[in-house]
Amino acid sequence: MESPEPEGWPGVLHREGRTLCRLAVDPAEAGSGPAAKGEGAIFHNPAMAGNRTRSVLLMQHAIEAGLLGDSTVYALDGLSASGLRARRWLNELPVDIAGRISATMSDMDPVALDWAMRCHEEFPPEHGEGELIAHLGDLRKTVLEHGRHWVDIDPYGSPLPFLDTAIQSLARRGVMEVSATDSAALTGSSKNALLRRYGARVRTDGLAHDSGLRVLLATVARTAARHERSIEPLMSIWESHHLRVSMRVVRSIESANRVEESLGWRIGSPTANEVRLSISAGLQPETSLDSLPMHCFLPLSHPVERSDKRVSGPLWIGPIGQSEAMASLTEERALEICGPFASEEDIIGWSERDFEYERRRIARSVRHISDEASVIGSPHLILVDDLASWLGSGSPPSPSGMVQALCEAGHRAAVAHYGKPAFRTDAPWDAIVSAAGTGR
Repeated sequence: MESPEPEGWPGVLHREGRTLCRLAVDPAEAGSGPAAKGEGAIFHNPAMAGNRTRSVLLMQHAIEAGLLGDSTVYALDGLSASGLRARRWLNELPVDIAGRISATMSDMDPVALDWAMRCHEEFPPEHGEGELIAHLGDLRKTVLEHGRHWVDIDPYGSPLPFLDTAIQSLARRGVMEVSATDSAALTGSSKNALLRRYGARVRTDGLAHDSGLRVLLATVARTAARHERSIEPLMSIWESHHLRVSMRVVRSIESANRVEESLGWRIGSPTANEVRLSISAGLQPETSLDSLPMHCFLPLSHPVERSDKRVSGPLWIGPIGQSEAMASLTEERALEICGPFASEEDIIGWSERDFEYERRRIARSVRHISDEASVIGSPHLILVDDLASWLGSGSPPSPSGMVQALCEAGHRAAVAHYGKPAFRTDAPWDAIVSAAGTGR
């Protein structure tokens, strides 16, 4: 039986990935940046399209890799708004995976849920598999109704109010994805908000967004430890106006007790002694001290001065992603799973050029992630503009040129999926300095 038409129906037809929906406001009129909640009947942010694409692909990997067991996967789109994320899970994942998913869309806006369910009825999954449930209520209560294998938290602002209950709701083995749009706080631009919310500081340099991701991971890790759980980051992304961390959460008292081993400080413009300490702690490869690196990590036990503006932290100093998970997010796979194909009888009336634009956008959302997978645990994230300035070498080298030079020298390196031209490498600093002379 078809649901009654919700308020404002039918709105505007919209496609994201391979999934159709109806929205009260045309996303083209909303612009490409973050929207303000309450401006339209249904909150939908087109700037989060890449975020949702990566969520589909990461869920596919997690289920195929056995990270979520071998039975029904209970997934929660915790602040669902238009419900497009959960609907994309069911519609775009292969039939054998989607058939295992029971997805719940939770929101406090009944009109939004009505729209989402009516869209689901009008445009059901192509293969007809999977279960979609609408739940009206506060996420902090919804998550505790039964165990979840997957919880997505994508709030307007900080995710902090939802972390405790979300972690408690997870099964013994689960995945949690957390977005934060309070990037001004997490990247140190709003220092008081950062200290008040996250108990940290971040130096506002080129690595501020990476430091913000690590502060967010440290916050989730400590929250998980309070509930006798530990985290393993699967992927951490800065895109546009938001930061996003995805992690496996496992119940383990032993690992929770060791949470502080993965926490520490990032020091900008470190002294020779600080670099030696970083090397001795295993956070920096052996290198001569003829030229000091731009940054280094130090363990949490290292005392720092609160007034020292070189310091960022406490933050996560371990890998911010898992190689296997990131390696699965190739452009080819993204297009295979999420890419729409042109149709002469398209309901929206898209041209071949429109379809090609959407496919390019999907490919761009995962660009460099699979390449970066092999070096995601490396200590160095180097912005080429900063490197040239630090070394006084004039014009910056290209990230791909640096990667080629370092790989030819026997090190691992890859162009980074980061909002500024950068690369990651496990090379010692003196090898990076040497390569900077040839990686142009």
